[in-house]
Amino acid sequence: MLKHMRPIRFALFTLVATLCFSQQVSDPWPAGSLMEPAAFAKELQSGESPTILCVAFPQLYNDKHIVHAVFAGPGSKPEGLEALKKAAEPLARDADLVIYCGCCPLANKCPNIRPAYRTLKEMGFTHIRVLNLPTNMQTDWVAKDYPTEAGSAAASSK
Repeated sequence: MLKHMRPIRFALFTLVATLCFSQQVSDPWPAGSLMEPAAFAKELQSGESPTILCVAFPQLYNDKHIVHAVFAGPGSKPEGLEALKKAAEPLARDADLVIYCGCCPLANKCPNIRPAYRTLKEMGFTHIRVLNLPTNMQTDWVAKDYPTEAGSAAASSK
């Protein structure tokens, strides 16, 4: 009788494991902190200037980045988080910060944005917004002709 239960137990175990591993990555930010690209582009064009931190890989920043963004990443690497801390340290803890990556879909794949957000929260920042780039920087920002500039990550991190 126990031999007949093994396939059932295995099937249940497999089902539970599949459900656990298929869950989306939980976001550390509240839903109200997520910004849509069109709204942020409009904000930038209106002359408002939050501090914009790019927590992407250097190649992405060097190609084109959001106008006035400071390279402070990548958030997935210890040296990237140290660069983020260095860039953010002189800022007031209630400063208006916008962080973005754009290397891949934000929803459940971006390796940089979540560690960067958590680091800024741990540093005591209280007004952090996350730019929602659901596909990537090229598709959701550059191709829509939102404000960009080219530049070197090496030059901006000095």
